[in-house]
Amino acid sequence: MAEIKPITAWRYNPALKEDIDNLTSPLFDVVSDKQLSTLYKNKVNSIHLSVPQLPYPAERARKILAKWRSEGTILQDTAPGIYVYYQYYTLPGQRKEYCRKGFICNIRVYDWDEKVILRHENTIPKAVNDRIRLLEQTQLNVSPTHGLYTDSDFELERYMDESIAAPMYSTENYQGVRDVLSVIQDEHIIEKFVTTVREKQIILADGHHRYEGSLAYRKQRRVQNPSHHGQEGYNFHMMYLSNTEAGDLRILPTHRCIKGLATLKEAEVMDKLSTYFTIKPIADACSVHEVILGKEWAFGLLFKENAYKLRLKPEVLQTMTWNFPDKIKALDVTVMHYFIIEKVLDIKGRSQRSSENITFDRSFSDCLAKVIKEEVQMAIITNEISMDEVKDVCYSGYTMPQKSTYFYPKVICGFLFSALDDKT
Repeated sequence: MAEIKPITAWRYNPALKEDIDNLTSPLFDVVSDKQLSTLYKNKVNSIHLSVPQLPYPAERARKILAKWRSEGTILQDTAPGIYVYYQYYTLPGQRKEYCRKGFICNIRVYDWDEKVILRHENTIPKAVNDRIRLLEQTQLNVSPTHGLYTDSDFELERYMDESIAAPMYSTENYQGVRDVLSVIQDEHIIEKFVTTVREKQIILADGHHRYEGSLAYRKQRRVQNPSHHGQEGYNFHMMYLSNTEAGDLRILPTHRCIKGLATLKEAEVMDKLSTYFTIKPIADACSVHEVILGKEWAFGLLFKENAYKLRLKPEVLQTMTWNFPDKIKALDVTVMHYFIIEKVLDIKGRSQRSSENITFDRSFSDCLAKVIKEEVQMAIITNEISMDEVKDVCYSGYTMPQKSTYFYPKVICGFLFSALDDKT
């Protein structure tokens, strides 16, 4: 099944270790404009490689990378390793501290039809193209994607626990999460990781755009290289792997905001929705999220002046014409994209991936603020999806609409980088 390798990582010069808090950054698809503005002020922050500034961002990243290497800002480790990465976090309203345990390695890039790495959601083409250009210019994986393997015997956790007792980095990130990194360079222990994962399929939890960028880049390089043998660096991709059985996975909902629809009128939208949903006005918009919590096919709808609870009429589900298995049709996110976004707002399924009328926000309060300030016309509030539902989608071979899941916490960028022109 999945082939992994240790990484001979590039990392910040040990002289900068005490400043690691100021060198890490959020992933490219979650960093806010305000965060970018602050991070760009630090000339050696990892954001300059993951979200380089305009104009010509990929070319800019290439020049910055060359400068950092020549000046010793980043150095390559002397031996390959498996990098153990723990994330300690709490959830709102709870005091319990969770710890998501995992490790960072290089994994072979597989075509989707090989069914080794399984996707669960669609991507946005522009974001994939941006990642391809960065790979072309820098030959560098800047941040790990997040993959999930299943091991009910927890074969690897004891090695990770031993390693993390001697961390290289420990920092608190922008999410309030404590990130801790260590490394395993013992060849015998590394082989245990390799053989354990070799038996597994990997569910791609987070990083579909970056993985698809690596997949497209590998195909491009294979065509260009008549001596291709399969072990070149472009055949591999940096990934953080964690165990689905550990009980420390959290998937938060991602809400939809609608903007730029010239014909959108609240009264007409509500009239069309009444064909498919039972509708209940909500006096206090701030309570919408709690009102729908845990209810199947229930959504909140926010307008500037009004808020509503929607719940799909059960018999209506059978009218869905999208060619999906029943389990996929019954997902909240499918119901939302079909009955609200396609049938009512008339944004067809095939065009939703690239539609500029749909934006995404995981924060309910942000959605409410955007509606009130008229930055968007309306917001659709949804519930979180479960890990079992993600597995159902992956094993079915189908995908959910883009931005259907938000695995929490997000990994960060800046702990280590993996170069495609290295042997490992």
